[in-house]
Amino acid sequence: MTYLQNINEEWVVLKLNALFHSERPVSRSELRMFLGKLYFTWRRYFQWIFNRSIKYAAIINDTPLPYLISTHSTPLYRNLRNVDMWLQQNKVTNLKLAAVKINGLVLKPGETFSLWRLVGKPTRVKGFKEGMVLTNGLFRPGVGGGLCQLSNLIFWMAIHTPLTVTERWRHTHDVFPDTNRTQPFGSGATVVYNYIDLQIRNDTSQTYQLLLWISDLELHGEWRSEQSRTQTYEVYESNHLISQEWWGGYMRHNAIRRRVFDTDNKQVGDDFITENHAIMMYEPMLPEYKETV
Repeated sequence: MTYLQNINEEWVVLKLNALFHSERPVSRSELRMFLGKLYFTWRRYFQWIFNRSIKYAAIINDTPLPYLISTHSTPLYRNLRNVDMWLQQNKVTNLKLAAVKINGLVLKPGETFSLWRLVGKPTRVKGFKEGMVLTNGLFRPGVGGGLCQLSNLIFWMAIHTPLTVTERWRHTHDVFPDTNRTQPFGSGATVVYNYIDLQIRNDTSQTYQLLLWISDLELHGEWRSEQSRTQTYEVYESNHLISQEWWGGYMRHNAIRRRVFDTDNKQVGDDFITENHAIMMYEPMLPEYKETV
């Protein structure tokens, strides 16, 4: 089957899935939110303790492996309307505390990276501060807020490597328009302690290493390996769709794919990565959006 046939079939599936994500956003009670979080948090603890089929990576090595496989950086501060700067300053503190727990992680063949297993629960006692948290489409302060920037960075770098993303959660809301967007919509990964995690497994025969550091203005990351890369990747958006829903709002849908190239820059694959369905928090300018294949 050709790449184009795959994408055309994916377009049909994406439209069908969009129909199942068109329900009106639900405002749940605080009690229901509390009980649900309690259940899923303890279910995750149970999995960590008793699921022996997953071997979690835990070794930290400060010496970088010799070969750079993927790298990326994102700005620490953005001009966001109606968002106090102190929330962004606190976010940087939270990122520094989390990054130091992960920097230098060695991911051996067969091992799985889990963000929350390494970072642990962000609490005030550990030095975490109130950063910006998005809940049910609304911004509010929350201890440890802003760590999604870290998970976004790690996920984006991972899909430019042969590593396998085994757990990734999409953002439920599209918060900002595409102005100055440098990555495709929906190419991030949200996290909430501890049941909404980012997990990446090393299914290769080579050891990988994750490096993270923070400069004055940017969060930086690298995936490195003990051998040079044999493939490169181009991540792109396909089958973009904006739908006006029966409840009056808009939803945005797409698929994230990547083209795979060998060392001679010849395309050898076109992989489906994930799909996204998000409630738009701004009024779309529909003529400016185009469906892509």
